[in-house]
Amino acid sequence: MAAIHPTALIDPAAELAADVAVGPYAVIGPHVRIGAGSRIGAHCVIEGRTSIGPGNRIFQFASIGAAPQDKKYAGEPTRLEIGAGNTIREFVTINTGTVQDVGVTRLGDDNWIMAYVHIAHDCQLGSHTILANAVQLAGHVHIGDWAVIGGITGVHQYVRVGAHAMAGFQTRLSQDLPPFITASGNPAAAQGINVEGLRRRGFSPERIAAIKHMYRLIYRQGLPLDAARQAIQAQSASGDADMAADARLMLGFLASASRGIVR
Repeated sequence: MAAIHPTALIDPAAELAADVAVGPYAVIGPHVRIGAGSRIGAHCVIEGRTSIGPGNRIFQFASIGAAPQDKKYAGEPTRLEIGAGNTIREFVTINTGTVQDVGVTRLGDDNWIMAYVHIAHDCQLGSHTILANAVQLAGHVHIGDWAVIGGITGVHQYVRVGAHAMAGFQTRLSQDLPPFITASGNPAAAQGINVEGLRRRGFSPERIAAIKHMYRLIYRQGLPLDAARQAIQAQSASGDADMAADARLMLGFLASASRGIVR
């Protein structure tokens, strides 16, 4: 049987795997599904059409699956989907999606979401991200795999953060942050590439050097963005599969940067 504290309020229609643990005074609504091995802390409220995968740890006082903070929301059956193995700390708030976008807010796997983070409607988080304390994501934000967002950082609606990018403490992101790039400041400015993060993930020195070359093309050689993209296009034809994939990742991101990029 699931380890349910007697003071928890679980709607009979909710679907909880047999070994889910639920702490005191938690409230779980009728459209919630929670996967095996997940643990729900005291006083958490999980509502809406929310699906939580296996092995998640949600700490006390989190609010998961509440209606979007969007005046256009009219009660449509939008959703929240959370993958596997995520850590969601105290007082985190995550809202469902809206019909003005894809109708679902998504988190991948193995994300580390620290206290007081807000993830608004229609945000799309990849896997292995870190959102430090009090990060605030507005609606429709996209965060790529392995991205790191420093504490008390605000991210404007519709902004995208590329894979392996990093935003420093108290950064204001109002434009897209390309993959691999480190930025900080108010407003954000590019500071280099996320070298330490790439090393920790097993990127070779040669691969890191190729990413540094892309950074110089975009930020240090005074090229128009189209010219930098053409130079990176040549790099995408590299014989090394990983370097070519990194270049394609950068090119795809730049091609779809509708808000412009952090400079």
